[in-house]
Amino acid sequence: MRTLCASTLIGEFFVIGFAGLVAMQLTDLSRVTIWIVSGVAMLLSVLLCGMLSRPGGIQLGWALQIALIASGLVVPTMYFLGAVFAALWWASVHYGRKIDEAKARFAESAAAG
Repeated sequence: MRTLCASTLIGEFFVIGFAGLVAMQLTDLSRVTIWIVSGVAMLLSVLLCGMLSRPGGIQLGWALQIALIASGLVVPTMYFLGAVFAALWWASVHYGRKIDEAKARFAESAAAG
C-alpha cells in the first residue's frame, strides 16, 4: 500500500506546484501567500510518504485530498484534478491493502510448505 499511496502523493506534489504557478496568474493574492500555502501542501505531500505506515497517515492523506479539491476555489481546474487525485488516493488505499493481504497470504503459505 505504501508504494501506491506514495506514488499518488508524489504526483500531487507536482500538481500542487504547478497549481501555485497558475494561481499567481489567475488571482490577486500575493505571491508570498500563494507560495506559503502551496509550499506547505507540497511539504505535507512529501512528509506523508513517510507517514503512511503510522497511525493517522492515511487520514492525513484524505485531508490533503479534501484540501486539493477545495483549492478549486482559487484555481477552478483543481476541482477536477482534486477529484482525480482523490479517486487515485482511494484506489491506492483500497487496492494497496488487497495487495498487502495477498502478499501476507503468499508468505504464510510459503512458510507453511
